[in-house]
Amino acid sequence: MQEREKRPRRRGRTTLIVAAAAVLGIVAGTAVGYKIQADRPPTALPVLAQQGLTYPAKALPKGQAPVALSAKEDSLVRTDGDLRKLLIPKPGGTKTATTPVFQGATMPFDKWLTPAEYAYEFTEEAQMFTYHAENDIRRIAAEDFEQGEYKMFAVRLVQFRNGVTAGASDFAADQQSYMSGTKIGAGYEGDEVKGSGNARYYIFPVENKAGYLPNYEARALGYRGDVMFDIHIFDTHKISKSDIRALAERQLGRL
Repeated sequence: MQEREKRPRRRGRTTLIVAAAAVLGIVAGTAVGYKIQADRPPTALPVLAQQGLTYPAKALPKGQAPVALSAKEDSLVRTDGDLRKLLIPKPGGTKTATTPVFQGATMPFDKWLTPAEYAYEFTEEAQMFTYHAENDIRRIAAEDFEQGEYKMFAVRLVQFRNGVTAGASDFAADQQSYMSGTKIGAGYEGDEVKGSGNARYYIFPVENKAGYLPNYEARALGYRGDVMFDIHIFDTHKISKSDIRALAERQLGRL
């Protein structure tokens, strides 16, 4: 299993030097900016209610209240319900796994994992459990699939409570941050899931070890609203980008 952990980034001395220069630039440019702006004619502001961005789309008769958003239009209606129903269906040719995908971890019971069980899927489980507790994790829907003798899939939907922290986006960004590393990551920035703006998928370099079958791994990460998705594929044969991308697109479409 690849190591996955929360790691803070350091700020170097160069950053401080650039920041100091930026402050000087702001001070020097302020007076010039005021002068230029004062000589310009006033610019009309755009209307606040722009086409296609208001709800309802057309003005209602006086006294009539707007109709509530449908479940299809309101993502919170979907994610506040049974989160397990948003898991992607089993890919064709697969079945529910008979053993955990992650070595030593717990099989999802009734498609749920507790925060402690989920944290155990990480190398630094105590650190991960603390991270999720501090970021107000709510629940984890999970399912493991298998195909043939060695191909396995793990799908996780990690939901955070709506509060002062952006748990889903922060956790997805944190996990993506090290995926470009060559030691524990995939070694590159990954490929964007089209239309998502934040989801990416990765193919890891093959892991060869004497006396063992080759280990191939692919991973997809992203979020929508308060739910972060994390998908893994493991196999002893090469995994194509289209395989992991298709799963990511399907999962994103259900959130």
